[in-house]
Amino acid sequence: MKRRMAARAITGLLVAAVAGLWSAAAQTPPAPPPSDACAALAGLVIDKVAVTAAATVPAGAFTAEGVRRPLTVPVFCRVQAVARPTADSEIRFEVWLPPKEKWNGKFQGTGTGGYDGSISYAAIAAAVAHGYAATSTDTGHVGGDLKFGAGHPEKVRDWAYRAMHVTAIAAKLMTRDYYGRWPDHSYYVGCATGGHQALSEAQRYPEDYDGIVAGDPGNDRLNETAGYVSAWLALHDADGKPLLTQADLQLVTATAVATCDRDDGVADGVIDDPRRCRFNPAVLLCKAGQSERCLSATQVDAVKKVYAGTRNPRTGALIFPGWSIGSEGYGPAPNDGWGAWLLDPKIPMRSEVYNDFVFDNPGWNFRSFDFDKDVSYAQDTIPWLAAEDRDLTAFQARHGKLILYAGWSDPVAASEDIVKYGTDVVKVMGVKRAAEFFRFYMVPGMGHCSGGPGTTSFDMLGALEQWVEHGRAPDRIVAARPDGTRTRPLCVYPKAARWTGKGSSDDAANFVCKIVG
Repeated sequence: MKRRMAARAITGLLVAAVAGLWSAAAQTPPAPPPSDACAALAGLVIDKVAVTAAATVPAGAFTAEGVRRPLTVPVFCRVQAVARPTADSEIRFEVWLPPKEKWNGKFQGTGTGGYDGSISYAAIAAAVAHGYAATSTDTGHVGGDLKFGAGHPEKVRDWAYRAMHVTAIAAKLMTRDYYGRWPDHSYYVGCATGGHQALSEAQRYPEDYDGIVAGDPGNDRLNETAGYVSAWLALHDADGKPLLTQADLQLVTATAVATCDRDDGVADGVIDDPRRCRFNPAVLLCKAGQSERCLSATQVDAVKKVYAGTRNPRTGALIFPGWSIGSEGYGPAPNDGWGAWLLDPKIPMRSEVYNDFVFDNPGWNFRSFDFDKDVSYAQDTIPWLAAEDRDLTAFQARHGKLILYAGWSDPVAASEDIVKYGTDVVKVMGVKRAAEFFRFYMVPGMGHCSGGPGTTSFDMLGALEQWVEHGRAPDRIVAARPDGTRTRPLCVYPKAARWTGKGSSDDAANFVCKIVG
């Protein structure tokens, strides 16, 4: 509790300091748009921000550093800038602005993935194509190597939360100067690390956005990293050799789905809620003489350990929940399950957080991880790396709206950790107050932000806009298979979709949202 109070106090001081930094610029009245309003943005003066380029980009193919394939874009004004809120900060960001006649009057911030330092060009291109003024940032470093944080605590703070805030403030100022007025509404949309950033914005900087979409957030960063180490150790032998193959993982998932598919009353190849699934991987234990489509005792034990999660060996307290039944190997590709995230890496995913952020020691070996002392030390040292505050009073007081969602089959951000955060927000805020600004959805059969056998195509931003702009709270959101063969309602947790028994079970209209005992 003391650590949480101290972290919130530090955050409050940072909010006040940064708010003061931008206040003068924010209060300056906008100048009349010049004849070449885009080029004129190159001369915009914002404290601790340097505009490096501003030019109109014609419609057609767009390429830039980090863009794997050319993007098809409409004509827009491209602003490139660098923010330096501290002496050790170098936060690159871009703002893309559609022509005035194409602007929908709204602003959209977009998230990043992993620890990657790069502009999310695809996300801002999609936003501009729909009429939004949009921004994206590299969060203060280049590439996905965590070494950027070794000996640079301010750069770690930039990645953890500050870059998103300073980018939002500067980008909205540019939007105001380009169009001659402030956006009518500001939205943030992000998944994975983008979901972490979304929750950080709601918790630390509630004034930045009117509406926020947070998908599959990895917001419990330090405990999550401990979970990755624990899972990796469970899935590898003493020499670091994987104990299972991708085929083994797919066998586990297929058997689990066959066991629990009908738990929700419909046979659709999807586990509705893994916590209700009574699958035991021991049913796959090889019998005498059997060597194919079965697991050894060691493999069964490894799977069970990943399900069980990570505990403090001294107190027995849960550090991080295990990964869900059905997340093991739900597709043919290695990243469709534990393969790319827990099994294939040569060292535990993101264990460098402890090397470079916590201990500042490149020689630290994850095999020496102390799940009691090291976790406690990390929480005392850099608690601000996470975004775990359940008290969203400030965001609610500004009439902000927040949509949180996650996939039940997520092999990256353990679904039960996200469920705990969502349910805790309701407990802390109270059911009535939470209903005014917060909606939380779990998506059966969805992996990390997308993919999987469930109905994984949905429009969270559209639902959020209806709520923010028209007061229509989304009590259910219709989701579809990407090929359009099935629709289902996503229900506000803890409700779940149940077929009425009438009409097609592939049509969302034939489902109701209800509490399932």
